[in-house]
Amino acid sequence: MLRVVLSHFVLFLLPFLGYALWLFLNKKAQTSENWRNGPLAWLALSGVVLVVVSLITLASFKQAPDGAEYRPSRLENGVFIPGGYE
Repeated sequence: MLRVVLSHFVLFLLPFLGYALWLFLNKKAQTSENWRNGPLAWLALSGVVLVVVSLITLASFKQAPDGAEYRPSRLENGVFIPGGYE
């Protein structure tokens, strides 16, 4: 669960990191005015859109087959048997 939360947090921060990189590469990062007058609302909105799209994608493609039952991974006679749907 923590992995999912952290990956969505990183997705939210990607537009901000991209803007910071753009400011740095254009040598405009010397003043904090670029951040105060920058497009913070648009960066936040694009971060939220990235998170929502990733959540929709995760919900769409992480479904179990119909009628399948999940078997957790187990260790039998020293052999690891991975979990999965049967």
